[in-house]
Amino acid sequence: MNIYRFPTKDNWKDLVKRPVLEQQEISGLISEIFIEVEKNGDKALIELNKKFDKADTQSISVSKEEIEDAQKQIKDELKQAIQQAKKNISKFHASQKQEIQKIETTQGVVCWRENRAVEKVGIYIPGGTAPLFSTVLMLAVPANLAGCKEIVLCTPPDKNGNINPAILYAAELCGVSEIFKTGGAQAIAAMTLGTESIPQVNKIFGPGNQFVVAAKEYAQRFGVAIDMPAGPSEVLVIADEQAVPEFCAADLLSQAEHGSDSQVVFITTDLKVFNETISAVEQQIKELPRNEFAAQALENSSFILVDSLEEALEFSNLYAPEHLILAINDFEKYIPEIQNAGSVFLGNYSCESAGDYASGTNHTLPTNAYAKNYSGVSLDSFVKKITFQHLSKEGLQNLGKTIELMAEAEGLFAHKNAVSIRLK
Repeated sequence: MNIYRFPTKDNWKDLVKRPVLEQQEISGLISEIFIEVEKNGDKALIELNKKFDKADTQSISVSKEEIEDAQKQIKDELKQAIQQAKKNISKFHASQKQEIQKIETTQGVVCWRENRAVEKVGIYIPGGTAPLFSTVLMLAVPANLAGCKEIVLCTPPDKNGNINPAILYAAELCGVSEIFKTGGAQAIAAMTLGTESIPQVNKIFGPGNQFVVAAKEYAQRFGVAIDMPAGPSEVLVIADEQAVPEFCAADLLSQAEHGSDSQVVFITTDLKVFNETISAVEQQIKELPRNEFAAQALENSSFILVDSLEEALEFSNLYAPEHLILAINDFEKYIPEIQNAGSVFLGNYSCESAGDYASGTNHTLPTNAYAKNYSGVSLDSFVKKITFQHLSKEGLQNLGKTIELMAEAEGLFAHKNAVSIRLK
């Protein structure tokens, strides 16, 4: 871990950098994968599963029997937990529905917007070192609420060609249309281009490693939309003198354990909390089954001591974290100062894990400073907004002269005539 005491603002540019792979190396590989999938379809996916995930898959599609078997393998206690999380996520996302509002902008001119669901969506569920069945809830629940007609799920299989039962259970619970055994960049290519088994989709959702993120960006060349650049996980914790160091350490490690390319940042104004949090991290990491991943992530992470909370928030807005935790006393006072963050957790008891699983908010969030210009996934992510307008004869008479003058000034006389011919 990297420790900084009162760094100057000149050093901030270096402190906000994320660990990245060589982009040229990634781009070349992604292009090759797309060409291979376009040329050989399912056969390419089976071979790439073996190459990248050491997985032996005879068939790409998940059968009904496999889904039924998964239902039997899940303990009732976990089923109930998943159901409660789904209920909360559904409740929060359903609240985002908006009524149609018709606005008369000029007498006789009425304008409004209506939502239409993205018809075919693909959701990518990481399943390598951690099978993220919670992401199924985060993506399939709002997709269903929005009214998407087809929800296609891709996730990497294990070495025996099987999908984690919890992923299959959550997918069935949330109304996923079809499930396929393929992960990484090849899964994104398959949903972009379509194969014999996997349908081509209109928009792709879901987090992943840097190869998945690069593949999603590449997919846009083929007219497929994506939710956002959602890559390796990150959290920034801001703490004052009343923060609980053990809690802060636990939150930092909860993100560090995602993978070696994750990043965590801890900022505090209090020397005692600073030192005790570092000690707590060193103690707690010993108890984690995934401590190797966490330790590698900590190598790229920072612990920073600053003079004031204002300075901490200024740094945070520059960093633009995926997750921001304010472990501070008077957090309400500082909410207006937050400009760039994917999701914010307030107070000592708002652990980031709550948002990851069951509070109701979505955990598919912008990373790598994209919180400066992207929002996290919401109901809006699964809909298009179409504008409508109706002009009565009176409405065109009221607005016509304005349109004619503007069209003529732009030299677009056919535009002007479309009005003039109606006014005669």
